[in-house]
Amino acid sequence: MDTKNKGFNSKLVHGGGYKDQLLSAVTPIYQTSTFAFHNADHGAQCFAGESDGYIYTRLGNPTIIDLEKTVAELENGFGGIATSSGMAAVNTVYLGILESGSHMIGHEALYGPSRAIMESLYPKFNVESTFVDATKLENVKNAIRPNTRLIFLETPANPTIGITDIKAVSEIAKEVGAVVCVDNTFCSPYLQNPLDLGADIVLHSMTKFINGHADIVAGMVVAKTEEMYRQLRSVMMNVGCNMDPHQAFLTRRGLKTLAIRIDRAQANSMKVAEFLENHPKVEWVKYPGLKSHPQYELAQKQMRGPGAMISFGLKGGLDAGKKMMDNVQLALLAVSLGGIETLIQHPASMTHSKLSREAKEKAGISDGLVRLSVGIEEAEDIIADLDQALMHV
Repeated sequence: MDTKNKGFNSKLVHGGGYKDQLLSAVTPIYQTSTFAFHNADHGAQCFAGESDGYIYTRLGNPTIIDLEKTVAELENGFGGIATSSGMAAVNTVYLGILESGSHMIGHEALYGPSRAIMESLYPKFNVESTFVDATKLENVKNAIRPNTRLIFLETPANPTIGITDIKAVSEIAKEVGAVVCVDNTFCSPYLQNPLDLGADIVLHSMTKFINGHADIVAGMVVAKTEEMYRQLRSVMMNVGCNMDPHQAFLTRRGLKTLAIRIDRAQANSMKVAEFLENHPKVEWVKYPGLKSHPQYELAQKQMRGPGAMISFGLKGGLDAGKKMMDNVQLALLAVSLGGIETLIQHPASMTHSKLSREAKEKAGISDGLVRLSVGIEEAEDIIADLDQALMHV
């Protein structure tokens, strides 16, 4: 079925387009490392790229390709590249775009490991990086160097929920010949399409909203053009960070309910954010659906909804945050995000603990910051849990 002109939920259910010979209602799990050829000529055609046949799962597998095609269609890109984890997706982009002597600009509040690995590992290969508050365009402009090759954004940012103007940054990048990559994990393709706003690459930790059930680890890179797709796919295949077929099957199954899951979690999030904003023990709340968010108008223009991620600060700082998290009963004290369950965590001591204190402070990751991934439980139950936990603060 050609789903290009269909609605989003139709694409979720019917995208990918793989048809099994036995007409299975879902794409089967091709749990195999190797595929046989019809004959010698067929094998030669596969290796020459003249046939759609399969060779080896690291290079391509029907279950995985069905997922890749679906996500690429949802992001309006040329092609998708599935990886074994979100960090494998990040490193596929780093390795595919950067080379010795090049420079990257990143948002200072990126997902912790995305920044940590750039600052700790890539300098060994003579790659430089600068991290700035990309919500302010002048910071991006001032950070550009003659050797800037990549601008890596995450918007909304993790965990500060700061929002960067993708279209404006993409225009700046094009003037200097830099590539723009957007980590779209917090929004998913349902709420935001960075490629439509001028970005060249979009990536996801599919562990989060795309799968949505906290039972797989996976990543995806989507390239806007065929040239970029082939450049990045070659990196994935040669590095060997490919996805497993069973992993792809579970991710594709979870993806089918992406929109209805986000609709539910997003509705809950608005109620939770309003509750927190009016609570006497909460100092501040960052949620794109609140008019108090500093980039509220940009969120309205750039995103199709505010999402299900909230960050907030408690008036008692670190000790207050610990007491609250130690007393939640419904919410799970756990990292990750985007699942059907509500998760709460402390970034300064968990996901962003490898950043220096100076880097955390500059990025706005205070000791009292709490990150909340709102699930699909009853909103009243989530609020009641947070309320009773705050009583211990």
